[in-house]
Amino acid sequence: MQSFRTEIENPLVEKDILELEEKIRKFHQGEIAEEKFRSLRLARGVYGQRQQGVQMIRIKIPYGKLTFRQLARIADISDEYSTGNLHLTTRQDIQLHYVSLDDTPELWAKLEQDEITLREACGNTVRNITASPEAGIDPEEAFDVTPYADALFRHLLRNPINQDMGRKFKIAFSATEKDTALTYIHDLGFIPKVEIVDGETVKGFKVLVGGGLGAQGFLAYAYSDFIPTEEIIPLTEAILRVFDREGERNNRRKARMKFLIKQIGFEAFVDLVEAEKAGLSATSYPIEANSIVPSFIPSVNLENGSDKPIDADLKYQEWLATNVFAQKQEGYHGVFVKIPLGDISTIKTRQFIRALNGLIGDDIRVTPNQNLLLRYVPTHHLPTVYEALSGLNLATPGYDSTLDITSCPGTDTCNLGISSSTGAVAALEDFLRKAYPNLAYERDLKIKISGCMNSCGQHGLAQIGFHGSSIKGPEGLLPALQVMLGGGTLSNGEGRLGSKVIKIPSKRVLKAVEALLDDYFDQREEEEVFNAYFDRKGDKYFYELLKPFANLKNLDLSEYIDWKQEEKFQTAIGVGECAGVVIDLVQTLLFEAEERIDWAKDSLRAKRYADAVYHTYSGQVHTAKAILLAENVKCNSQASVLKAYDEHFGSKGPLSLQNSTFEQLVLVMNKQAPTEQFANEYIAQAIKFHAEASAWRNQIQKTSKANGDVTNR
Repeated sequence: MQSFRTEIENPLVEKDILELEEKIRKFHQGEIAEEKFRSLRLARGVYGQRQQGVQMIRIKIPYGKLTFRQLARIADISDEYSTGNLHLTTRQDIQLHYVSLDDTPELWAKLEQDEITLREACGNTVRNITASPEAGIDPEEAFDVTPYADALFRHLLRNPINQDMGRKFKIAFSATEKDTALTYIHDLGFIPKVEIVDGETVKGFKVLVGGGLGAQGFLAYAYSDFIPTEEIIPLTEAILRVFDREGERNNRRKARMKFLIKQIGFEAFVDLVEAEKAGLSATSYPIEANSIVPSFIPSVNLENGSDKPIDADLKYQEWLATNVFAQKQEGYHGVFVKIPLGDISTIKTRQFIRALNGLIGDDIRVTPNQNLLLRYVPTHHLPTVYEALSGLNLATPGYDSTLDITSCPGTDTCNLGISSSTGAVAALEDFLRKAYPNLAYERDLKIKISGCMNSCGQHGLAQIGFHGSSIKGPEGLLPALQVMLGGGTLSNGEGRLGSKVIKIPSKRVLKAVEALLDDYFDQREEEEVFNAYFDRKGDKYFYELLKPFANLKNLDLSEYIDWKQEEKFQTAIGVGECAGVVIDLVQTLLFEAEERIDWAKDSLRAKRYADAVYHTYSGQVHTAKAILLAENVKCNSQASVLKAYDEHFGSKGPLSLQNSTFEQLVLVMNKQAPTEQFANEYIAQAIKFHAEASAWRNQIQKTSKANGDVTNR
């Protein structure tokens, strides 16, 4: 691969990109193990695809906000390095597929020219911070959460506390108690609140922790009903530090925060978080509350009506009723644009930009259901905007309705996909629009489909949900969908997870949904929503209702072929990369420890004392883990590394301990403010420990070699 000029003004960003280029070169030369390299590239948004030899690039779009210029830049990048397609995700990111690994540094450098990052889009990091797309324009919001989501994103980007956790960590901000950002299934969620304290109006948040989907869903705990806005960054830091230290690191299936809280108990988790605050650089972090407004907002014409006669067409009226809402800013509207399967070509993207740039605000939001929200659309521009979208086949009514089905990419590109989700969704949406057109107005009945049980399509939150699976038939395996019913968002950080009912062949999903809908419309009581009907009837009722579709006695041969496929179905599940693999090689761990101590020195020189302290802490944990591993002592968390060192070595190990345990020596960072003096002393301690540990290991290796003992030591 050839080197390139980054043309990036930010030295931290430039260093990041050049480091990725260097690591790719060393990986090709065999100097970096594949597992270690996987962890590094994931933290930079480079994700292995189902198809060998190419990568999926996840572009981090904080709270889903894009300008026209940024959208055009991403389209250019897709044409140059990818397939000419943009895929919108449920985490408000944009993904590009089939990208060469060697192209990723240059691709990233070009994105950064318009302030678009890949950093921490994947891997064991804080992922993209999501938010309600309506934030800032919602008539019902207490205040705009966008500045707080933005401040937290910027504070955590490249922050040492979230660079090498046991698993990923997800954060969401909802605009109102309607919880359109789904805080209740996030590791950390915020819902805006206003309280009167001593006669003063105080802005704050209800805080949710420990939610998650995946193969085993958990609803979040209410950590606090109200904390002032200036406390959200310190609280987030404290929670992340506890998760980093206490979280599982060997069994990735149990490494999310939801499992940590379940293991130690919610009250014990709260105690750890509160104790952690003593080691923070600040317990109050004021955030500038000015709303983040677009650089361009078209003027409002309140007196002269529309820029063209109002179209009386029924399709226009349906679009107005289902895809448009009045903003809290007088004279402006938000307009939702349905993007089928979250995929939009670069050709259509540029047509979209040309048609709308200047008509609406320069602020487009990717929504959590893989669509787009146009903001600051003047009332008098609505007919023109509709006409422009209609010409691009993007004026489909029924946003966020039963006809707006969410799906992950499934077996199209994902290593973990079992059966096709996108193919099933395309067929199902087409069927429903023809058979049940009035469902474009139905907001209390959602359908979501994932390609596997890991819930990227959020199937567990749907009233009718499906996830990919397989069934063994007389002629071999056939693609299947697990039916889940009764999920959904309630309000104020509360929700419900769907219940597993039955597994059916994938090709029968249309008939199964038809049976569910017909029974619902026939059996429901007056104004009864689907989940109330589901609760009243019970699981067994729906099992019996759908049981005929699970009967495998009269299978058609076409049912052995998945949606969008031509060959007979077979499972081809690869290794998922939703988190990096931990490398337990002694020398690699010692190298990583030295690297983190070097980062600490860099942070100290830059007077970022809190960063210096945390890098130093990480360096000491890696050093201890290395020499414990050399003794065949394996640990599943950073906290267990500290305890195991004391239990195994005591005062006889490489580090000379006087009147203290190793755990106390390292965790002094939780009891000391991160001052310059403490950072200097703490780094000196880490350097000494690393030198003594390296020397100890070298001596052990020499002794083992002399005795003919060839081991990992």
